[in-house]
Amino acid sequence: MPGKQVFTLDLNGRETEVFAPADATLLDVLRDNCALRAAKRGCNQGVCGACTVMIDDVPVRACLTMAGACGGRAIRTLEGYGDDPVMGRLQEAMNASGGVQCGFCTSGLLITARNLLAESPRPAQAEIRSALSGNLCRCTGYVRIVEAIASAAEEVAR
Repeated sequence: MPGKQVFTLDLNGRETEVFAPADATLLDVLRDNCALRAAKRGCNQGVCGACTVMIDDVPVRACLTMAGACGGRAIRTLEGYGDDPVMGRLQEAMNASGGVQCGFCTSGLLITARNLLAESPRPAQAEIRSALSGNLCRCTGYVRIVEAIASAAEEVAR
């Protein structure tokens, strides 16, 4: 069993020191050491997208990322978007459209959608669907999620 070590992370804009097993994933550290619950433990294989976070402005699967490899890198979870107006609009649109049902996948979907809008402020529906292809949602069928992202994009672009 590997020993524990100290990790210093740039987490949601704040330097955060954690004491965790040397083989801990970023998802383990976020949930178990930092009490951040938005990133979900879904498949633990990088397939479902429920654990998606941003590292250096790139969406990654926290369940596949070793925490020790994140030193000096900017990690942003959904909790780190508290004052972001685009994320706020995405959340409002998801709620208004019924794009949120059980909510398990929502955090990963929102992180992915926010990244899409940063790269493509007015995405076509096909582009939205492509961006979401790594995020599994078993409740909605994606129609309302795609509509919500398109709606948020239109409002943000105004």
